[in-house]
Amino acid sequence: MSVKSDIRFPLFMAWRYLFAKKSHNAINLISAISAMGVMVITAALVCVMSVMNGFNTVIEGLFSAFDAELKIVPKEGKYISDADSLTLLLTDISGVELVLPTIEEKALIRYEEKQVPILVKGVDDRYNQLTAIDSILLDGEFAVTDFYDDDYGISTRAFERCVLGSGVAARLGVSAHFVGAIRFFAPKRFARINLMMPERSLNDGTAYIAGVFAVGQPEYDDQYAIVSLPLARQLFDIEETEATAIEIKLSNKANIKTVKKSIQTVLGSSLKVLDRYEQQTDYFRIMKVEKLLTLLLLAFILLIACFNIIGSLSMLMIEKQTDTSTLVSLGANNSQIRRIFLFEGWLICLLGALIGLVAGTTLCLLQQHFGFITLGNGEDYIISAYPVQVQVLDLLAISLIVIILGFISAFIPTKYLSVKHL
Repeated sequence: MSVKSDIRFPLFMAWRYLFAKKSHNAINLISAISAMGVMVITAALVCVMSVMNGFNTVIEGLFSAFDAELKIVPKEGKYISDADSLTLLLTDISGVELVLPTIEEKALIRYEEKQVPILVKGVDDRYNQLTAIDSILLDGEFAVTDFYDDDYGISTRAFERCVLGSGVAARLGVSAHFVGAIRFFAPKRFARINLMMPERSLNDGTAYIAGVFAVGQPEYDDQYAIVSLPLARQLFDIEETEATAIEIKLSNKANIKTVKKSIQTVLGSSLKVLDRYEQQTDYFRIMKVEKLLTLLLLAFILLIACFNIIGSLSMLMIEKQTDTSTLVSLGANNSQIRRIFLFEGWLICLLGALIGLVAGTTLCLLQQHFGFITLGNGEDYIISAYPVQVQVLDLLAISLIVIILGFISAFIPTKYLSVKHL
C-alpha cells in the first residue's frame, strides 16, 4: 500500500467522524468546545500580536521624529574633535542628503523660581529638515534662533529660542511664546568649582520658548530642551570644531545598510554609526521580549485549551470500538486506526485555528480601518484608537504553534489509549 493511500483512508475516516453524529451528545459538545477554545485563543493571539505591532510602529514613528536616521558617536570619550571636517566629508557620500553636528550635555534650566535638571541638545537651524520634529510639536513652532534683516538685507541673530519637551515645560509651568526668558546653567568645562562663589563656576545663557514637543516617552519629554548650536557651545565651552554627535539624513532612495557601511568605512574604528534601532536598543529589546513573553503566555493558554481534545478523542475511541474492530477485520492495521483518531484531533485543532485566524485578522483589519475601539475618550492620547498592524510572520508563527500543540494533544490519547481498545 502506498504512503498516499495509507494517509488518505485515515484522513477520510477522521473527516467522517468529525461531522458524524455520535451516540453520546457529550462527545459532540466536547469536540465543539475544543474547537471553540482553540478558535478563541488563536483569535486572541492574532489580536494581541497585531496591537503590539501597532503600538511598536507608533512609537517607532515618534522616535523617528526626534532621532536621525543615522547618528555618529565616538566609541570612547564624549566629543568628536573634528566634527566640522567630518561633516563636509560625509556630505559627499552617495545617499547622504543632510549632515549636521549636534551637542548633547546635562544642564540646569530655570524659569522664575522653578528649576529642572535637563539634557540640552544643541542643533542647527535645519534640524527640522533632518528629522520630523515638526510632526510632534504640541504647541508653537520649531525655532532655535530668531533673525532680523537690517537695512541692507543682511540677516543677523536677534535672540535665542528653545524647544522644550512637554514634561520639562509642565514642570516649569510654561508654554510656547512665553514672554519671560528661560535661563540655562552648566558647569564650566575647564574650571574648578569655587566653593566660596559657586556661580562663577557656571556658564549661563537665555532663550525664549518657541515650541513644546511630545514624543510620548519620558526619556525625551521629561528631559530634553533643544537650543541652538552656538548657545550649546557657549554653555559647555565646546569649540566650533567639536560635537558630541553627527546626525545624518538619507535621501529617499538610499539603502540605509549600504550607506551606513560606506560611512563606517570612511570613519574608521574610532567612531561608530548607529541607526534608529541601535539608538534605541533598550526599547526595541524590551518590545521584543514583551512580545515573545506574550506569545508564550497565550500559547500556554492554548495548550490548556487543547487538553479538551484529549478528552474528546478518548471518549470517541471508546465509542468507536466496534467500528475499529470492523476496520481491523477488513484489513486495517493498528497504525491506520491510530492515524484516524490522530487526524481527528488534528482536524478539530486546525478547524478552530483556521476560524480563529480569519476572525482575528478580520477584527484587526476592521479596527485598522474604522478604529471602533478607542483609547479613553479618543482625545486624550497621541492616537485616538488602538493601533493594529497584522504581520504575516506573526500569522505563520501562530499557525505553527497551533499545529504543534494540536499534534501533541492528539498524539497523547492515540498513543496511550487507543492500543488497548483495538
